[in-house]
Amino acid sequence: MVAIIGGTGVYELPGAEERDRTIATPFGDASVTEVRLPDGETLIFAARHGKGHAVPPHRLPARALLWALKEIGVTAILATSAVGSVREEIPPGTLALLGDFMDFTKARATTFHDGPGVVHQNVSDAYCPTLRSALRRSAERQDIALHPDEVVYVCTEGPRFETPAEIRAYRMLGGDVVGMTQVPEAVLAAELGICYAAVALVTNLAAGVQGARPSHEEVLELMASQGKTLSRLLLGTVRELGKDYRCNTHPQAEGMA
Repeated sequence: MVAIIGGTGVYELPGAEERDRTIATPFGDASVTEVRLPDGETLIFAARHGKGHAVPPHRLPARALLWALKEIGVTAILATSAVGSVREEIPPGTLALLGDFMDFTKARATTFHDGPGVVHQNVSDAYCPTLRSALRRSAERQDIALHPDEVVYVCTEGPRFETPAEIRAYRMLGGDVVGMTQVPEAVLAAELGICYAAVALVTNLAAGVQGARPSHEEVLELMASQGKTLSRLLLGTVRELGKDYRCNTHPQAEGMA
């Protein structure tokens, strides 16, 4: 089963049937929506920030959500992520696949492995190559423009935007885009053996790039305007994967439920 994690409206289709579900986990309850598509296929949608975009990025219940997705049989996750661009050559409106990440978060629970025992998770392929290929095929079939190169995502704590000095540092380190939600989401998926891929939508230039001063309003406006395109891309990818999708990019870590 495939899950989509993103903003409201990303999965909407005429004729789809929806059923809200609440799943109890060791990390609290998680809310998801089961979506039955007109062709009979079922997928799971999760609003990352909750209904009404109510939960700030540094308070996201990522462990509860990822655990719940595993519990109900999700084997692949397609995520969307609003980002600021660290580089002028990646302008607002760009859609890009994430290829790697840097973690600059500070106070989040980023693992299921809190002991006893020590587990070191390999995240060399945090973004599943099989899912990334399916996303590219979906884009090509539908003539949706994707940035030619996969980009490096810098994850910061939030909820504040980054300073111009921080953005200059991230650019020097090799970052391409910046956001607040990919960690621990991608890491937790890897620990649970769930394949994960993410599409970034550049909503703004990051602080200091061409004198930019990012605002929350411009992020929401561009996400709303690109919602239908993201929906087509993700749903096309679900069809590319088919009902019998199998991948072993992330074998489930020993000892995980």
